[in-house]
Amino acid sequence: MNDGPADPSAAGPAARQAGPLSGIRVLEFGQIAAGPFCAMLLADLGADVVKVEKPDGGDDMRRWPPLSEGLDGSAGRYSENFASVNRNKRSIAVDLKDAGAVAGLRRLAAVADVIVENFRPGVLDRLGLGYDALRAQNPKLVYTSLTGYGQTGPYAGRGAFDVTIQAVSGLMSVTGEPGCAAVKAGVPVGDFVAGLYAAYTTLAAVMVARASGQGTRIDCSMLGGLLGIAQLQTSEFFGTGRVPQPLGSAHPRNAPYRGFHASDAPFVIAAGNDKLWHSVCEAVGLEVLKNDARFTTQEQRARNQAELFDLLQPVFGTKPVAYWLAEFDRRGVPYAPINDYAEILDDPQVAHLGLVHPMTLPNGRQTRTVGFPVRVAGFDFRVYRRPPALGEHNDEVEREWLG
Repeated sequence: MNDGPADPSAAGPAARQAGPLSGIRVLEFGQIAAGPFCAMLLADLGADVVKVEKPDGGDDMRRWPPLSEGLDGSAGRYSENFASVNRNKRSIAVDLKDAGAVAGLRRLAAVADVIVENFRPGVLDRLGLGYDALRAQNPKLVYTSLTGYGQTGPYAGRGAFDVTIQAVSGLMSVTGEPGCAAVKAGVPVGDFVAGLYAAYTTLAAVMVARASGQGTRIDCSMLGGLLGIAQLQTSEFFGTGRVPQPLGSAHPRNAPYRGFHASDAPFVIAAGNDKLWHSVCEAVGLEVLKNDARFTTQEQRARNQAELFDLLQPVFGTKPVAYWLAEFDRRGVPYAPINDYAEILDDPQVAHLGLVHPMTLPNGRQTRTVGFPVRVAGFDFRVYRRPPALGEHNDEVEREWLG
């Protein structure tokens, strides 16, 4: 994309955002997704986030495609993946093997409110940048670590990526169609759930630090995050002793609550109570099913949902998806088309919510990004600072933070 609406991020690297977190200083030692996403959430709400990168290439995600060409041949290519989790930040390039450079980072940490890092446990400690060392000079510091398995325990030293945590956490065991090989979720939920948990826990700790003068250490694991959002699956096991199984798009306790195929395209309905179930029966012309003993209660419909699918799917296959979506809309049954990303990013509701924002890359290329997705009264999210070129803010951050 070479053109598009003007955006505030193109104004220059010195832009500022007045937001709920204005005045909070964050030093990010982040790689790839979990740590950078956590820090970006803070930056989106106005925190001053400074990303620390190695001088030789920086964050590895800088090399992930798609790589967008600059407006001229000298501007170079820039990773759209990197840009998506590093907007509204500044970058400093620091050689962590250089004692003098590390001493400079310690001076920055002394005036920071938050550290966000996702190195393996012990790496920053060995460099003199661990929690104990930095807390000694800055007692109010909130030090947030994101790892695959946590800072301690038998797996603490293991490397981790999203797919390995999806596998070990149980998430892959309930993802996909029954009887088929386990698959990962299409979105890297392990990374991004950890980032979400870490961000709001960090803010809770900052509130305490401001009131008491005492910071803390936050140990956020991707494994814990994925178990944390699996409450329905874990409670099913705790309550019954049965191991949850994959159900495709179906639901273990509700039906019809899944995907179906119209004559031309798939769609989803969610008839989550008896009233909605009766509306489905009326829509498909099978009102006799209302009194069928297999389907009279939600529990019975869930237990017999394979038979229910076999009764409904042939009817849905007789008409196009537009017919069924209009029919369910008229009857108040929750429904949705199964969009791809091109479709949803061009959707009128997404436009109404203002979720997609223009963003200029350091090489001058204009792109778009999905912005902070929560509306806050009195605060308007914007991309106020474009994603940074590697190390472009070394002098600026030292001057502003250290005077």
